[in-house]
Amino acid sequence: MDGRLRKNIKPNMFVEIVQKHHQATGELTDGLVQRILTKSPQHPHGIKVRLDTGEVGRVKNIIEDEHGDPIE
Repeated sequence: MDGRLRKNIKPNMFVEIVQKHHQATGELTDGLVQRILTKSPQHPHGIKVRLDTGEVGRVKNIIEDEHGDPIE
């Protein structure tokens, strides 16, 4: 699923994000979406979210199970 589209992301979904200070290296952080911060329906660099750990970043990957369904 595409992390650049807001409609694909819901709270409690398991995702990988890149935090602003890791943009140069591309280091990913995984976790559960607590809140969607981007208001527009899409963003070219990924929808910005806050994870349940408080970390903020743009969604790069939506983690899916073996059936291709998002993990919630």
